Amino acid sequence: MIMTLLGGAGFMGAGVVRDLISDRAIIDIRTIRIADVSRERIEALIAELGDKRLVAVDLQVSDAASLKGAIAGSDIIINCVPTLLGFQMTIFEAAFEARIPYVDLGGLGTYTVKQIAEHERFKAAGVTAVTGVGADPGMSNVICRAVADELDEIDRINLYWAAEFVGDENPVLVPPYSISTVLAEYAHPSTQFLEGKHVTCAPMTGVEVVELPEPWGKCEFMYSPHSEQLTVPLADGIREKGIKEFTWKLHLPHREHEAWVGLVKAGFGDFADEVEVNGTKVKPIDVLSKVIARNIERNRDRIPDQSSHEIHFAIGQGRKNGKPATARVDVIVTPNAMYDGYVDACTSMNASIAAQLILKYPKKAGVYAPEGYFDAETYFPELEKRGFKIVKTVS
Repeated sequence: MIMTLLGGAGFMGAGVVRDLISDRAIIDIRTIRIADVSRERIEALIAELGDKRLVAVDLQVSDAASLKGAIAGSDIIINCVPTLLGFQMTIFEAAFEARIPYVDLGGLGTYTVKQIAEHERFKAAGVTAVTGVGADPGMSNVICRAVADELDEIDRINLYWAAEFVGDENPVLVPPYSISTVLAEYAHPSTQFLEGKHVTCAPMTGVEVVELPEPWGKCEFMYSPHSEQLTVPLADGIREKGIKEFTWKLHLPHREHEAWVGLVKAGFGDFADEVEVNGTKVKPIDVLSKVIARNIERNRDRIPDQSSHEIHFAIGQGRKNGKPATARVDVIVTPNAMYDGYVDACTSMNASIAAQLILKYPKKAGVYAPEGYFDAETYFPELEKRGFKIVKTVS
């Protein structure tokens, strides 16, 4: 198999590469093409990992010929180019033209609806595409599928993600993932599925306090723009069970939450809108990214050892065998030496899992969200292989 990763030397892409070359692979991988705009990053990653299957490919995703050459002959394309750079549909269409299976990391749902709308065209051409195959979206969608499968009728499914650090407080703000994504989660309106229809909700609303076990404790969740609520309530096997509510809520570590709220209050939520500084127009996101990176580098010796703990869970309420029922699935990710070297092991490992499952089993043509393509029975064992703890309860 030839796997091509676009943006393959970035934080998420490099993590996908790490998982693909591990002994957890379930397919025969012959070549892994790392296509990226930075030759320096590609070469550094290849030198670090030292796997002979890794091949460097120079990529200018804005250049059609460069993109076409990078993906030619691939068995699958894993798009790790940050969504907010605006190339999602360009890469998606390039995969279609080349008739190559495609996955991406999705994110805020910016392009999800547009991609899903192309289902029939991809299906007719025999091309497979699955959008949003990271942790959230991705694994979270499969969690929702597992919950839905436990209920005969569904009133609501509520999906949550929480992270917490254990260790001394960090005096330096270290973004958990893309800065633009975090700011969008805090500053942009979200679409939730309420009373049987999609509605727009203001930023940082839908506040709900949930008591979780340590180390999370009492967590304050809020609505956030994501793609799961755009696709899960409309999915086959869920829609027809009568679902009236589906929400996605976020909780970042307490002190980090305060920092991001402060940045939004200061105006960084409009991160792409240029401002003029001494006669030069600049984007707030560019300034903030440089300042945060500089602060991390200057204060690296002040950053304490912290362990990150994540919990992803969905709660479904409805009926089973004619009686009221609640189904819940938790996926818990705690520190593990297996995750050393990853920036976000959960996102990268799930992208690797999805790509491999698509190639291992007979492919379904069309464009799908993860809950429409994968089933928990084949997906969850791959999570457990990577140290993720899965807890399912039905009451």
